[in-house]
Amino acid sequence: MRLAIVACAAWALVCIGGCASYTKGMGKQEPSGRIAVAALKLADGTDVGRATAREATGGLRITIEAMALPAGTHGAHIHAVGRCEGPDFMTAGGHWNPGGTQHGAMNPAGPHEGDLPNLIIGADQRGTIGVTVPGGTLAGLLDADGAAMVIHASADDLMTDPSGKSGARIACGVFAAN
Repeated sequence: MRLAIVACAAWALVCIGGCASYTKGMGKQEPSGRIAVAALKLADGTDVGRATAREATGGLRITIEAMALPAGTHGAHIHAVGRCEGPDFMTAGGHWNPGGTQHGAMNPAGPHEGDLPNLIIGADQRGTIGVTVPGGTLAGLLDADGAAMVIHASADDLMTDPSGKSGARIACGVFAAN
């Protein structure tokens, strides 16, 4: 019985340790806990989720938790200006691109820091993604003109410069230090 308890406790420690760590390339959160949050809204002001940026080893860990969006695949990008004026959110400017590269993870001359994986919204109108942006910093994200998270109407083809043919901007949120 004692051996079974010890074995069970050892297995629990392995599981807890596995849950607390990140896989290589995903980024380990820094202990400072510095974050920025963007409340995602439609042009009419309807709340559709949030994006969180956390400092991580080697970059920024970006997490998007979306709700009440149309089912399907949507481009998700960090945009260079922290302004989200409707109806089209064009005030958010182009994609965040401090390195001056081209758009898309599949583009040989890309990607830039604003490129994120597509956000897949299920039949329940919810979707979540998490990705580490290599080289991204909160200082860069929260510079003089800020930055915004934008969700697009269509899927990003992950290659076409400048925006991956991801269509209209349907949701936007300005990052603010939290």
